Amino acid sequence: MSKIKIALLSGGISGEREVSLKTGDKIYDALDKNKYEIFRYDPKTDLKQFFLDCLEKKFDVIFPALHGPFGEDGKLQGMLDWLNVPYVFSGCLAGALAMNKYKTKIIVKNKGVATAPDFVVNKNKKFDSDEIIKKLSLPIVIKPIELGSSVGMSIAKTKEELEDGIELGFQHDQSLILEKFVKGRELTVAVMGNNPPQALPVVEIIPKVSGWFDYKAKYEIGGSEEVCPANIPDEIKNKIQKDAINAYEAIDCKDLARADFIWSEDDNQLYFLEINTIPGMTATSLAPQAAKAAGMEFGEFLDKLIEGNIK
Repeated sequence: MSKIKIALLSGGISGEREVSLKTGDKIYDALDKNKYEIFRYDPKTDLKQFFLDCLEKKFDVIFPALHGPFGEDGKLQGMLDWLNVPYVFSGCLAGALAMNKYKTKIIVKNKGVATAPDFVVNKNKKFDSDEIIKKLSLPIVIKPIELGSSVGMSIAKTKEELEDGIELGFQHDQSLILEKFVKGRELTVAVMGNNPPQALPVVEIIPKVSGWFDYKAKYEIGGSEEVCPANIPDEIKNKIQKDAINAYEAIDCKDLARADFIWSEDDNQLYFLEINTIPGMTATSLAPQAAKAAGMEFGEFLDKLIEGNIK
């Protein structure tokens, strides 16, 4: 039997390039070489060759292990749709929507999923720090609107920190979303499949090297403790899994996505944060841990993602 030909893309040009390279290595190592013939590309250097190979129909399926702009935001997916090449993960529109944290929140709120109060600032428009503080109150979470992995993100406890955090955020994006800080437990839910999608076990994230789940806590070995399945009441587990599926369907995700939440200790409410259409798959990533808790080893997990996209 002939091998399935896979184009594995990792790297790219976003601020999450290094994470993407690690994800690509992890996937390559886990794929069964007796089953798959794997062609690796880094869009930063190999985009032209990849495009030409797509035109030549060299692959059965594309596996984009890319994060952030020009990989996860729908631009690549639009090109692959145009080339009529099948690929793993969500399509062009879902990727574009999920990459914009503010647009995602608008859509998800419309499905009845709770989100924290927010405020958007743009680099080319003046903002009033006092107005922001009046609306959200301190502390305030500052995030680039179209970047992941907590790159350029900070938490401000004072007006000065707010202004410094906005300046930092603008080094990474033209627009920022500021959110009221919600103190509580960080929970994440991977959703897998399409007809119908199924929520995997809930994971609780407990940062160990930082006060919150920042880049260091996410990617440093031992940076966080991940409890899977999370030790939470059934009513919270059922609610968060339902909210995650609602978000997944509202954004029109496909194959796999991971939704992040805060379970507030003040009002016992679950607040949706964002959804990732190409979750990380490094040694410390969350979706593979959830899949393992559901009974899938990493190789089997990848097989399921790939098999659903072979035409």
